[in-house]
Amino acid sequence: MNARALPPQEVGRLGRAVLDAVGAVVVGKRESLEMVLAGILAGGHVLLEDLPGLGKTLAARSFAQVLGIEFRRLQFTPDLLPADVTGSFLYDQRAGDFSFRPGPVFTNMVLADEINRTPPKTQAALLEAMQEKQVSVEGTTYRLEAPFHVLATANPIEYEGTYPLPEAQLDRFLLRVSFGYPDRDEEWDVLRRRMDRRREEAVLAPVVDARTLLAMQAALEDVAVEDSIGRYVVDLAAATRTHPQVLVGASPRGSLALLLLSRARAALAGRDYVIPEDVKYVAIPALAHRMTLRPEMWLRRIDPATIVAEIVAATPAPASGAVPTYAGAAPGAADSYRYTSPRG
Repeated sequence: MNARALPPQEVGRLGRAVLDAVGAVVVGKRESLEMVLAGILAGGHVLLEDLPGLGKTLAARSFAQVLGIEFRRLQFTPDLLPADVTGSFLYDQRAGDFSFRPGPVFTNMVLADEINRTPPKTQAALLEAMQEKQVSVEGTTYRLEAPFHVLATANPIEYEGTYPLPEAQLDRFLLRVSFGYPDRDEEWDVLRRRMDRRREEAVLAPVVDARTLLAMQAALEDVAVEDSIGRYVVDLAAATRTHPQVLVGASPRGSLALLLLSRARAALAGRDYVIPEDVKYVAIPALAHRMTLRPEMWLRRIDPATIVAEIVAATPAPASGAVPTYAGAAPGAADSYRYTSPRG
């Protein structure tokens, strides 16, 4: 499915409409929802990590409805098999031969619910699909049609009955987002909206469709990144590898994630160029889950997000004057934005 790229102003307008629609159900999480949408526009996969009952599954289902794409939910359990994810060959008695039955991964958006409740072998069944956009079953390769995104929910690793995600799989998530608990007014708003709609399930009307989503994603290729900002992205990722509290820092895939999310953030703001504030805004969700801390840091309960925040504060950013002014930028598009980690 081919789609022509849209101008940045149109991407920003459609992005705001998508966020407004999802925000009608997922209350008070605008910044986190914006990061999820940025991950989708950047063509990546999103890990939603938080305690049960904080809206992770609801957010994933709402995005699928509003984006107008095919959606399937896969509940990960300790007895789930890899074939339950990718599909398998079954014997067809009529044809007298084996035929392939596609698994839930053959869709536009997969909700991998509680992905860390299943053993690593089944978690790894998603690896090829996430990275290569294809599935190999018994020597035969099947392509996955675009758009294809995995929105995985996970409970914190300290939660009972969970398996830590392998580093290779964590690295394939473009970003990790947490919602956190709502405040008092937001929680009451959730209850009030539930009473107003008089049913449990919330059904949202599509704002865009699959073709329009692909066009929004294509628009990111026209978002310019000045050399000094590109080097700033590299400096942030490299700083995670030399930090004294970090055992393993972000790989070059982390630098690429930072670049892609910065472009998505610029497009959502209606700009066709990246500013340093875009990079700072997405640094924590793009880099924190790619870092392995030294064992003593886990004993002290140091959050990787805190270390990324320290790195952002300590790494010199390009001067604002180095950002070029491109024709067609939305009014007020150069305003600063700040990403606050939902985990504090």
